[in-house]
Amino acid sequence: MNSMAIDRRQMLLGTLAFVGATALRPEFAAAGTSAAYVTAARLADGSFGILLLSADGAILREVPLSARGHDIAIDQTSGRVVVFARRPGAFAVSFELNNATPPHVFTPGEGRHYFGHGSFSQDGRLLYASENDIATGMGVIGIYDVARSFKKIGEHSTFGMGPHEIMLLADGKTIACGNGGLDTTPVAGRENLNVDSMQPSLTFVDAESGKLLSKHEMTGDVQSLSIRHVTQDAKGVVWFGGQWEGSPSETPPQIVGSVGLDRPFKLLEPQGKGGDDLKGYIGAMAVSNDGRFIAASAPKAGHVLYVDTETATVIGRSNLKDVCGLAAEGTRDFAASSGFGIIRYETAQASTISERALQDIAFDNHLRRIA
Repeated sequence: MNSMAIDRRQMLLGTLAFVGATALRPEFAAAGTSAAYVTAARLADGSFGILLLSADGAILREVPLSARGHDIAIDQTSGRVVVFARRPGAFAVSFELNNATPPHVFTPGEGRHYFGHGSFSQDGRLLYASENDIATGMGVIGIYDVARSFKKIGEHSTFGMGPHEIMLLADGKTIACGNGGLDTTPVAGRENLNVDSMQPSLTFVDAESGKLLSKHEMTGDVQSLSIRHVTQDAKGVVWFGGQWEGSPSETPPQIVGSVGLDRPFKLLEPQGKGGDDLKGYIGAMAVSNDGRFIAASAPKAGHVLYVDTETATVIGRSNLKDVCGLAAEGTRDFAASSGFGIIRYETAQASTISERALQDIAFDNHLRRIA
């Protein structure tokens, strides 16, 4: 136990050295003013980058990355974008949509690593990021001052372990934190260290004060359901997708559900094979622009699940191999991207509208729409 504690405190120094030694190359494509989507990807030469895509999926701009990226935060007012390293990475990259100046790299600081997700404040002055306190294994929300080149100015607790996606809710005051409940360290890579004792939770935290407003924990038969991704519907209800860490034979009938500040967890009612058909893993969540429909991707199963939030029922399911990235498109439609370079446009009833394949491109887990 003591040696692991030493590893927790020392390992990030090597991670930060790696970031400095593999600094980003200059951008090799001009800024595009008609970009509709942002995603991380593995490029044709095997390197990693950020892609800005047109509405029909054409590549307009590439921003190089020194390692694999994960999710994207966008300040729609200023056009500023931040892409986070994949867990347990220790770098984030900021750039402007309409300015081809070199991107800016920043880090979470000593003793921290990113979990791959973050969210801007409504006025764009602050960036919130999900992070790990490596020494204790507890989750924190890193707070960054955008105007000061993303200088870290503070932290809040997520009141749980292993936070993955965090989201500033529509009220502009509350951060929803999907605490996966899993202990990880850079020295262990992506290995989970406490599956037998994990305690997933979804917490609501006051963005200004850091006060815990509400905490909901997975217990009983679903204690091994790690909460990973979150989104919010038109009525303010938070929807989440989980990752099952227990025995495959005990996968819950559903791994998508909802929760609220004063509303307990409620998993969707099973339809058909349910959780088993989703292979126990939801890779991304998105909400339609009218706030009524939720999309949840299951990359291991190759499915996208579409849910009507008013009835809490599954209304459609599409098939796309290694699908993960999701974003709203139009009022009630969605775009979905896959690890095989396919971007597909679908209705909330899972009917295909159109599809585009990019040769030798592997889209990463998340896809974000530029307003």
